[in-house]
Amino acid sequence: MKKQIQSQEEIQLMVNTFYANVRKDELLGPIFEKQIEDRWPEHLAKMYKFWGSILLGENSYSGHPFAPHVKLPIQKEHFQHWLEIFTSTIDELFEGEVAAEAKNRAKIMAALFESKKAYLDKMG
Repeated sequence: MKKQIQSQEEIQLMVNTFYANVRKDELLGPIFEKQIEDRWPEHLAKMYKFWGSILLGENSYSGHPFAPHVKLPIQKEHFQHWLEIFTSTIDELFEGEVAAEAKNRAKIMAALFESKKAYLDKMG
Protein backbone atom coordinates (compact mmCIF):
# COMPACT_ATOMS: atom_id res chain seq x y z
CA MET A 1 0.00 0.00 0.00
CA LYS A 2 1.32 3.41 -0.96
CA LYS A 3 1.81 6.12 1.65
CA GLN A 4 0.76 9.73 1.82
CA ILE A 5 3.52 12.33 2.18
CA GLN A 6 2.66 13.73 5.60
CA SER A 7 5.83 13.93 7.66
CA GLN A 8 9.58 14.26 7.60
CA GLU A 9 9.73 10.45 7.60
CA GLU A 10 8.06 10.31 4.17
CA ILE A 11 10.20 13.20 2.90
CA GLN A 12 13.32 11.26 3.88
CA LEU A 13 12.00 8.09 2.22
CA MET A 14 11.26 10.08 -0.95
CA VAL A 15 14.66 11.79 -1.03
CA ASN A 16 16.67 8.70 -0.12
CA THR A 17 14.90 6.53 -2.69
CA PHE A 18 15.14 9.16 -5.41
CA TYR A 19 18.87 9.73 -4.92
CA ALA A 20 19.54 5.98 -4.71
CA ASN A 21 17.86 5.72 -8.12
CA VAL A 22 19.84 8.69 -9.46
CA ARG A 23 23.15 7.33 -8.19
CA LYS A 24 22.71 4.07 -10.11
CA ASP A 25 21.48 5.80 -13.26
CA GLU A 26 23.91 5.71 -16.22
CA LEU A 27 23.18 9.28 -17.37
CA LEU A 28 22.81 11.17 -14.09
CA GLY A 29 24.78 9.05 -11.63
CA PRO A 30 28.27 10.06 -12.79
CA ILE A 31 27.35 13.77 -12.80
CA PHE A 32 25.99 13.66 -9.27
CA GLU A 33 28.90 11.54 -8.00
CA LYS A 34 31.46 13.92 -9.48
CA GLN A 35 29.72 16.99 -8.05
CA ILE A 36 28.81 15.66 -4.59
CA GLU A 37 31.73 13.26 -4.06
CA ASP A 38 31.74 12.24 -0.37
CA ARG A 39 29.27 14.91 0.76
CA TRP A 40 26.13 12.78 0.33
CA PRO A 41 24.99 13.04 3.97
CA GLU A 42 25.09 16.84 3.77
CA HIS A 43 23.36 16.86 0.39
CA LEU A 44 20.59 14.55 1.56
CA ALA A 45 20.05 16.62 4.73
CA LYS A 46 19.73 19.74 2.57
CA MET A 47 17.22 17.97 0.31
CA TYR A 48 15.15 16.87 3.33
CA LYS A 49 14.87 20.53 4.31
CA PHE A 50 14.19 21.65 0.74
CA TRP A 51 11.36 19.20 0.08
CA GLY A 52 10.02 19.50 3.63
CA SER A 53 9.72 23.24 3.11
CA ILE A 54 8.00 22.84 -0.25
CA LEU A 55 5.64 19.99 0.57
CA LEU A 56 5.05 20.27 4.31
CA GLY A 57 5.46 24.01 4.83
CA GLU A 58 8.29 23.45 7.33
CA ASN A 59 10.19 26.58 6.29
CA SER A 60 13.48 24.86 7.16
CA TYR A 61 15.34 25.41 3.87
CA SER A 62 17.26 28.53 3.06
CA GLY A 63 19.37 28.78 0.00
CA HIS A 64 19.43 29.26 -3.73
CA PRO A 65 18.71 25.91 -5.35
CA PHE A 66 19.64 26.92 -8.90
CA ALA A 67 23.16 28.16 -8.13
CA PRO A 68 24.82 24.73 -7.69
CA HIS A 69 23.54 23.65 -11.11
CA VAL A 70 24.94 26.51 -13.19
CA LYS A 71 28.34 24.96 -13.97
CA LEU A 72 27.20 21.36 -14.34
CA PRO A 73 27.49 19.66 -17.75
CA ILE A 74 23.74 19.21 -18.05
CA GLN A 75 21.27 19.95 -20.81
CA LYS A 76 17.61 19.40 -21.66
CA GLU A 77 17.88 15.60 -21.71
CA HIS A 78 19.36 15.60 -18.19
CA PHE A 79 16.50 17.65 -16.78
CA GLN A 80 13.92 15.47 -18.53
CA HIS A 81 15.56 12.30 -17.26
CA TRP A 82 15.81 13.73 -13.71
CA LEU A 83 12.08 14.44 -13.86
CA GLU A 84 11.32 10.91 -15.11
CA ILE A 85 13.24 9.37 -12.21
CA PHE A 86 11.63 11.74 -9.70
CA THR A 87 8.12 11.03 -11.01
CA SER A 88 8.62 7.26 -11.06
CA THR A 89 10.00 7.38 -7.50
CA ILE A 90 6.93 9.26 -6.28
CA ASP A 91 4.57 6.94 -8.18
CA GLU A 92 6.29 3.87 -6.74
CA LEU A 93 6.05 5.01 -3.12
CA PHE A 94 3.25 7.52 -2.65
CA GLU A 95 -0.25 8.60 -3.53
CA GLY A 96 -2.46 11.55 -2.72
CA GLU A 97 -2.48 15.31 -3.05
CA VAL A 98 0.99 15.97 -1.65
CA ALA A 99 2.50 13.33 -3.94
CA ALA A 100 0.81 15.03 -6.90
CA GLU A 101 2.12 18.38 -5.67
CA ALA A 102 5.65 16.93 -5.42
CA LYS A 103 5.50 15.83 -9.06
CA ASN A 104 4.07 19.18 -10.14
CA ARG A 105 6.75 21.15 -8.27
CA ALA A 106 9.49 18.94 -9.73
CA LYS A 107 8.10 19.50 -13.23
CA ILE A 108 8.09 23.28 -12.73
CA MET A 109 11.57 23.21 -11.22
CA ALA A 110 13.02 21.11 -14.03
CA ALA A 111 11.54 23.43 -16.67
CA LEU A 112 12.76 26.53 -14.85
CA PHE A 113 16.27 25.20 -14.25
CA GLU A 114 16.53 23.97 -17.83
CA SER A 115 15.41 27.33 -19.19
CA LYS A 116 17.74 29.35 -16.97
CA LYS A 117 20.70 27.07 -17.68
CA ALA A 118 20.10 27.21 -21.45
CA TYR A 119 19.89 31.00 -21.31
CA LEU A 120 23.10 31.34 -19.29
CA ASP A 121 24.93 28.86 -21.55
CA LYS A 122 23.80 30.83 -24.60
CA MET A 123 24.99 34.12 -23.07
CA GLY A 124 28.39 32.59 -22.43
